[in-house]
Amino acid sequence: MIGVLVPVHNEEGRLRGCLLSLLEAARHPALGGEPVRVLAVLDSCTDGSAAIAAELGVAVLPLAARNVGQARRAGAQHLLGLGARWLACTDADSCVGPDWLVRQLAFGAEAVCGTVRLDDWSAHAPEVRARYLRHYQPREGHRHVHGANLGVCALAYRRAGGFRPLPCDEDLHLVRDLERCGARIVWTHQTCVTTSARRDYRAHGGFGAYLESLAEPL
Repeated sequence: MIGVLVPVHNEEGRLRGCLLSLLEAARHPALGGEPVRVLAVLDSCTDGSAAIAAELGVAVLPLAARNVGQARRAGAQHLLGLGARWLACTDADSCVGPDWLVRQLAFGAEAVCGTVRLDDWSAHAPEVRARYLRHYQPREGHRHVHGANLGVCALAYRRAGGFRPLPCDEDLHLVRDLERCGARIVWTHQTCVTTSARRDYRAHGGFGAYLESLAEPL
């Protein structure tokens, strides 16, 4: 079984698109009918996120931590307990491609770190986009880490100790722990995920905060 986990905190405006893209990826014929369990970890949600997940038939795990690292860790533990051999992670403001899971698995690696593309830069000044594009490397062999586009096999995840219960950078720490364990990691642009450039980001210190920092004077 393949497990897909999505941490969610008040994402009713974007969650539907995310879950629909995941459900489409879960039906890809190249998966050979292997079961895929999509799990929305509802962390301190007070909006309609739960209703959206229920309408689409997506399993939920309620949590009251307001902490993305704890949400990912709890979701991973839940899916591993159900027998997941592979964990794929994305964010509630992101949409994956139909072949996202197929491409992750095709590498035969223990972990796959993918890239992201931003869907709409209109909330940011032009210099923010320019600075971002100067430093971002959408290519094979990049060294970016995104919780919105990460896959790891169950054995390597357990060996590395799993997601740390951190308010941000839990994805970066997991990849560093995987590297220390000698995991076979692929850094690829082939699994690119579309994510939001929004300014009302959820994880302080995360990707949204990084974009905000690019607006600061050099």
